[in-house]
Amino acid sequence: MTDLDERQVRTSPVGGELLRVEGLGVAFDTSRGQVHAVSDLSLSLQRGKTLGIVGESGSGKSVTSKAIMGLLPRSGVTKVGRIVYDGTDISAYGQNEYRELWGTEMAMVFQDPMTSLNPVMRIGKQLTEGLRTRLGMDKQTAKETAISLLAAVRIPAPERRFKEYPGRLSGGMRQRIVIAMALACGPKLLFADEPTTALDVTVQAQILDLLEDQQRDRFMGMVLVTHDLGVVAGRADDIAVMYAGRIVETAPTRSLFAHVQHPYTEALLRSIPKVDYPSHTRLDAIAGRPPDLANPPQGCPFAPRCRYATEMCHQVRPELTPMPGDPQHLFACHHPVDASAEELTTEVAEKERV
Repeated sequence: MTDLDERQVRTSPVGGELLRVEGLGVAFDTSRGQVHAVSDLSLSLQRGKTLGIVGESGSGKSVTSKAIMGLLPRSGVTKVGRIVYDGTDISAYGQNEYRELWGTEMAMVFQDPMTSLNPVMRIGKQLTEGLRTRLGMDKQTAKETAISLLAAVRIPAPERRFKEYPGRLSGGMRQRIVIAMALACGPKLLFADEPTTALDVTVQAQILDLLEDQQRDRFMGMVLVTHDLGVVAGRADDIAVMYAGRIVETAPTRSLFAHVQHPYTEALLRSIPKVDYPSHTRLDAIAGRPPDLANPPQGCPFAPRCRYATEMCHQVRPELTPMPGDPQHLFACHHPVDASAEELTTEVAEKERV
């Protein structure tokens, strides 16, 4: 652990709320009218904990992260709701105020490292730039800290990599560099937006292990954004499942997998392959397409794709409701599934055997 890491661990308060979002809404102006990418979204994150946000492409996961971090475009966007970070309401912050938070308070790891790295600038220059600008380090101290960061994210021969260009590194190595850049100034909150999308399975596991280790060692809050429930199963303390810009189910991880309530969560679980499935097992696909967010449906947005939908589902939008006996487990469904993840994934394999 670097001196910077140790300093952050020592000064981090134990427990307590780091982030709270209330009624977040984000709409984009388009030629077809406003597209409501996120609607009435509320969530919270405790210090040192990990929140997994899960959903298909277009469900609003990345927009939610960018809205919290102040990374949305300046024009053509309407943002409403309340965002409280570390006890401070940052809902009305402008670009300059957000800039003071970036790096030292919150940071993001994007899914494509080549969009985060300058291909014509050496790795060392990109790492030391933030250290010198944000933390006021001199050139030599910044270099030493950057090399320590490269070692911390398990880059072999960090002194040599410090002098190289991004194009000479593999995808997994570039993602490690991006993680080092995000961690450089000791943020309290890290967003990891589909950090393993373009990587092979083995490297994916290595990157996720790395993020988990760094989050634990630095006592950071982390928001892990993914389309795969399997990714967050053993890595997140809490999970929020998003569909069509809304949270449809949220719970502590153990509770969600033990008592799946929403049919969309059920469908996501059915689509996860397992190593003990028979060879060539056909996974359940979610039929249909997500709704048009420029013209959202009147009732439950998942109703047109749901195997349990009734007329009421098409007419009345369900609100998030606590599961009986578990007030932390919320779901928005008229006909909850109430099944365990093990039952759902076993059912897929059994159907194939038959």
